[in-house]
Amino acid sequence: MSKDSFNSSKPYNPQEIESKIYELWEKSGYFNPDKLPVAKLKNLKTKKLKNFSIIMPPPNANGSLHLGHAVFITLQDIMIRYHRMKGDKTLWLPGADHAGFETQVVYDKKLEKEGRNRFQIPRDELYKEIWEFTQKNKKVMESQLRQLGASCDWSREKFTLDKDIVEIVYNTFKKLKSDGLVYRGERIVNWCTKHQTSLSDVEIKYEERTDPLYYIKYGPIELATVRLETKFGDTAVAVNPKDKRYQKYIGKEIKIETLLGKIKIKVIADEAVDINFGTGAVKVTPAHDPVDFEIWQRHKDEIPSPIQVIDKYGRLNEHAGHYQGMKIKEAREKISQDMIEKGLLNPEKTEHDYKHNVGVCYKCGSIIEPMILDKQWFIRMTEKPRPNGARLAPKEAANSGGDSLRDAALKAVKKGEVKFIPKRFEKIFFHWMKNLRDWNISRQIPWGIKIPEENTEDVFDTWFSSGQWPFATLLSQCANPKSQFPNPKCKDFNEFYPTSVMETGWDILFFWVARMIMLGIYVTGKAPFKYVYLHGLVRDKDRQKMSKSKGNVIDPLGVIEIYGADALRMALIVGNAPGNDPIIYEEKIRGYRNFANKIWQASRFVLMNLENANLNDSKKIQLNARDKKYLKEFENIKNKITKQIESFKFYLAAEEIYHYFWHVFCDKIIESTKARLKSENKKDQQAAQFMLLEILKKSLKLLHPFMPFITEEIYQQLPVKNKNLLMVEKW
Repeated sequence: MSKDSFNSSKPYNPQEIESKIYELWEKSGYFNPDKLPVAKLKNLKTKKLKNFSIIMPPPNANGSLHLGHAVFITLQDIMIRYHRMKGDKTLWLPGADHAGFETQVVYDKKLEKEGRNRFQIPRDELYKEIWEFTQKNKKVMESQLRQLGASCDWSREKFTLDKDIVEIVYNTFKKLKSDGLVYRGERIVNWCTKHQTSLSDVEIKYEERTDPLYYIKYGPIELATVRLETKFGDTAVAVNPKDKRYQKYIGKEIKIETLLGKIKIKVIADEAVDINFGTGAVKVTPAHDPVDFEIWQRHKDEIPSPIQVIDKYGRLNEHAGHYQGMKIKEAREKISQDMIEKGLLNPEKTEHDYKHNVGVCYKCGSIIEPMILDKQWFIRMTEKPRPNGARLAPKEAANSGGDSLRDAALKAVKKGEVKFIPKRFEKIFFHWMKNLRDWNISRQIPWGIKIPEENTEDVFDTWFSSGQWPFATLLSQCANPKSQFPNPKCKDFNEFYPTSVMETGWDILFFWVARMIMLGIYVTGKAPFKYVYLHGLVRDKDRQKMSKSKGNVIDPLGVIEIYGADALRMALIVGNAPGNDPIIYEEKIRGYRNFANKIWQASRFVLMNLENANLNDSKKIQLNARDKKYLKEFENIKNKITKQIESFKFYLAAEEIYHYFWHVFCDKIIESTKARLKSENKKDQQAAQFMLLEILKKSLKLLHPFMPFITEEIYQQLPVKNKNLLMVEKW
């Protein structure tokens, strides 16, 4: 801020200020914890140096930042700036994610627009294309993060495809394998026919669909099914062992008429069968249903192996006879007609409005086809490491013992080693973790970290590599990144792990957070962070989810150009309680632009009235009772805001300082002091000047984590002795 700015009545113009201020911050080196004033103190015997660290959830390097990114960047920056001002040795490590499947989907759409198809491009050539695509996006994102005011340590920036990160990911895979927790097997997987890859269970969305529920004859037994097209892969009929209706059939073969001829099929008893569903009897199709697959595993000695009748492209194969080549919907309709004609399906009993949940790809919405593919790589989630498997983590650090990945994570949360904010997400976490199945980490796409095994082109599930992000980023700073565990050379890991907070959206609690906890404990013996702060999904003023189709999307960079980053940050924080969906709309952002202008004009007024003021010797200044009251009230506000920030109630702290500055400092204190600033009583005038400057100076400190640009600019104009940048001034 130039002095000329204060000699005019022009409103605050963030475009003139923000880029200049960020450049000032970067040039100072204070984003680096090793260069902070507190880190350079020679004598720390009287002060125990505390560390505070956040590893930035790496934005996907496949496009520009959106409002969701702006939310988590603002929340994390508030925490970082607060702790930096508290005098903690503070690290915020930034990065970007190659984002495997998600980036592949984005690039596939780009290829479609160009009239190209990834399946027609050589694998190495396609990988190179996507690499260049992500690197361009990464540079754009870095610029956008700076515009938002992210005070992260760019000297430590990482990418999930950096060689040292990949090396650590490989080491973890090798360790899992040596402990018997990785295996390659033919298990049923979730297959996306559009993107031609398998997906993990958490990448499946379930949507309620309405389909016909058919009642079909299997010899003497009638059963209900939606999926007629899979009947060519049936290997058994299953009933509940407690179902009295079918006792005489259990263990026996029954003769049935099919569209492809007569066959014999065995009736088995399994407790997984719901007596109350349909007729209480179900067909077992282990190649195309995860429950049926598990039934087959329990009855391998009784029934045939799975028969795959649907191919990777969602068409019936040779096992379906003359239905071969048909797509599923077409085949289902044709099969139902043919079965009616043959007397194998009772059309009068068909429930045409049967509602049920159908798994779809979380990215494209295509119906997921459960199927058994060539051998896929899996991680055992609920089994203990092999007794002879080397535990590489130091004994003194390990708290997981011989627990499974799942159980070690559950224990960490139960013991309070990891705390969720808000706490209600603990119950959700426990429920999901208790129902874990083995994790399929194979992806049949070119883009990603190739699984380091012969005879496979598969890449790792991106959540496998990003699940190692907290410890991998810190370990990668070692002179020897292959050494995955604490050692004298691994300074960052020893200082900052476990990290203080992981802040992210509640929607990736299972995608990412749970996996970070499991893998962090498994590799290092310690949970990767102490707190998990979960924010919600950004919605408009009508509480609608933002989407391009609805026309309610707000571009964060667009509004910054109009209203400034500080206004956007305040709009994103006020009213944004953890775990709830924040409401954001342009009028709200405009309102906080007005607040920024209020700060500007109030500061201008105070500074214009400090000309020729001698405030260097505070002991000689004689404050009256009202001045002392105002200063005491401010300290009470400061203590309240400090408690709110410490308890992660940033929305309350932001609202508190907003109301104090506008309605108390501006409307009350400044107005009541104007006459004294013109007083012929120089001592009284001096007291009024001192009091106003003190409250302004301290208010700027409280405002700084939320509105860093304008507060830094104003602070640099204050007549304060021995001042540093506001970002490192004492809270």
